[in-house]
Order: sequence, then C-alpha cells, then structure tokens
Amino acid sequence: MARADRLFRLLDVLRRLPQPVTAARLAAETSVSLRTLYRDIDALRAGGARIEGAAGLGYTLAEDPALPPQMFTRLEVEALVMGLAEVRLAGDAELARAADLALAKIVATLPERVQRQAIHATHQVYRGETRPPAPPHMALVRQAAWDERALDIAYRDRDGSLTRRRIWPLALVYLDSALMCLAWCCLRQDFRRFHLSEMSEVRLAEDSFRPRRVALLRRFIDQLRAGVRPASGRSR
Repeated sequence: MARADRLFRLLDVLRRLPQPVTAARLAAETSVSLRTLYRDIDALRAGGARIEGAAGLGYTLAEDPALPPQMFTRLEVEALVMGLAEVRLAGDAELARAADLALAKIVATLPERVQRQAIHATHQVYRGETRPPAPPHMALVRQAAWDERALDIAYRDRDGSLTRRRIWPLALVYLDSALMCLAWCCLRQDFRRFHLSEMSEVRLAEDSFRPRRVALLRRFIDQLRAGVRPASGRSR
C-alpha cells in the first residue's frame, strides 16, 4: 500500500474508533507493524494532525486539518442538518444555541453548491408529542459528567419518598419521552438510571471520580453484554 493511502487509512481509523485507541489496534486496523505505525503517527503529526497520546497510553485525534468541510457529501450534509435539528428539539437552551451556531459555522465554510444543499436539506425533524422541557439543572449535570465530578442530589424513589444521594454521572441518555442520567449511585453501590425530572437540589460536589471512570464504563458495558440492565434510580 502506498504511504499516502496508508496515512489516509490511519486517519480514517482514528476518526471512527472510540478513543483513545491503542497502537496495537491501530496497527491491526491498518495492517502494519507497530514500528511502522509509530512512524505513521509521527508523519501525521508533522503534517498538522493533532494526535494526543503515546505508546502504551493510546492515541486520540484531537484536531484533524486533513478533513476540510468541502469534503462533505450531500448525504453527510443531510445527516448534519438532521442531527443538529434533533439536538435543538431534545436539548436545553444552551445545547439548542450551540446546535444553531455549529450549523452556521459549518454552512459558512462550505462551497456555494454544498451550502445550497444544507439550506434546502430534504430531511426535516418534527415530533408530534412535545417533550417535557429540559430541567434547569441539565447543564450542571452535563458539566459534571464532562468534568468527572460527583453530584449531590435529592431524588424521588418509586414509592414517592425523597432520598438524598451522591452520584457519579457517566452519561446523559435521551429517550423519546424522558431525559435520563446514567450514573453510579454511591448510596446503592450500583449503576442506576436517574430521571432528570425527578432530581432536585442538584449540587456539584468536590469529589472527582476520574480515576474510576474508565473502569466503571468497562464494567457497565460488560453488564450490558451479559444482558444486565441498570435499574431505575426510583427502585430501592
């Protein structure tokens, strides 16, 4: 395989796979030796790609100057417009504004022909059933998940009683009729799904769960593969 084709393939793998990606996985995906893989990583970095990480730690593609916006196909433009429209419907005001700004930035950098495709996209998003408005603490929960910080919350159990808990928010989950937070519940010592609408008195705690986040996610994925689903935070 020509070197240019090999580097392009490596970039594509870095874009697609969950990051960080180990050197062994990258070498296997691109059918090269580890020694060649390390040289290719250095070549991409020299060409302007910002690839974070090192041997033994895995690699993350933080910035990809090799993928200019004008490479979007018509279907990719449709997907972007449709996806950002869904964000406007499902997210809070902060996310909705971010979706509008993101679309404006993308369209502004496209060639005129592709700009017209974005403006006149044939896919539209509409929901007959109105979702409940995003709760005021949604931004705080989202930030805690990004910062890997614990949250102290009040939460209503299935029987309607109010409990106080410390949780480690791992992800926000958007369902058709509910907005949920997948988290580790320190009270129950297990994974739980918390309805954001049932949370109150949400406060950011000082504790960080960063040293345990990766292990928790791996454990959660293993449970899903074994058919074990996280219980609702309303259950005892």
